[in-house]
Amino acid sequence: MGSEVRLTAWTRDEPNALAAFEHIFDDFDYLDRLLSVWHPESAVSRINAAAGRAPVVVSGEVIEVLQTARQVSEWTTGKFDVTFGALSGLWKFDHDQDNKVPRPRDVGALLPLVDYRAVDVDAQAGTVLLRRGGMRIHLGGIGKGFAVDRAAALFRSHGIRDFMIQAGGDLYASGRRGDRPWRAGIRDPRGPADRIFAALELNDETFSTSGDYERFFVRDGRRYHHILDPDSGQPAAGSRSVTIVATRATLADALATGVFILGPDAGMSLIERLPDVEGVIVGAKNEVLVSSGLRGRLQTLASPTDAP
Repeated sequence: MGSEVRLTAWTRDEPNALAAFEHIFDDFDYLDRLLSVWHPESAVSRINAAAGRAPVVVSGEVIEVLQTARQVSEWTTGKFDVTFGALSGLWKFDHDQDNKVPRPRDVGALLPLVDYRAVDVDAQAGTVLLRRGGMRIHLGGIGKGFAVDRAAALFRSHGIRDFMIQAGGDLYASGRRGDRPWRAGIRDPRGPADRIFAALELNDETFSTSGDYERFFVRDGRRYHHILDPDSGQPAAGSRSVTIVATRATLADALATGVFILGPDAGMSLIERLPDVEGVIVGAKNEVLVSSGLRGRLQTLASPTDAP
């Protein structure tokens, strides 16, 4: 999944905790092989290979992820869209990053293939069909959250109630860390990697952050990053980071991406409408918006660094 996974358990039963760790890491490996485009035999790769031709039989996990993705797409008026994978061959932000900005006409030619409404999920038959040839789904904006939710369930199946899971920008905290609550920090989008500007205590909550500082390059003074607006095919320009606090990591992961692309005003409006969802947005002008449910809970440590 392109991320480091860290597990912490607060318990006196070390053998049981170690068994839980192994169980969870095995499940992360399983989901990576199932949901990643980097594995040619994964369910996602098979769905993409059959685009425009035939439905593909997949497991219940794939159906569940795509159903949640569809819900978030509808909430965000399509700004969260797993079919952005059609554009991934043009933009390079990972291992093969070449710092090239694709030509507008090349991006425009692929935009008709980006449409979450053209993904047919048949839960009863257990199949997924991409209606148009050339379409590609990519679950980078939701897969880690799904894996984190599964990890939390596995911890509880081992009888462990006090734990924390972190996979990239997705984190889930349950119970307490001894006599203290778990505490998570929000990274300063323009500061050093270890600098946070705000912190929050968590208990049985997930905490997911999307930012323009993880995978990016700068060309002619402009920052190009990996969070693409599906309407334009260009990196979204309204936000620097979005942190979502919720009860489900799958939902928080996808919403962090969708709200980032929506931008501060429309994004915070959506957060305020959704039950059991809170958020912190750092906008492109370095403004900080905090949802009503986090006021009084969020500890502001400093102002985010004001830099391009």
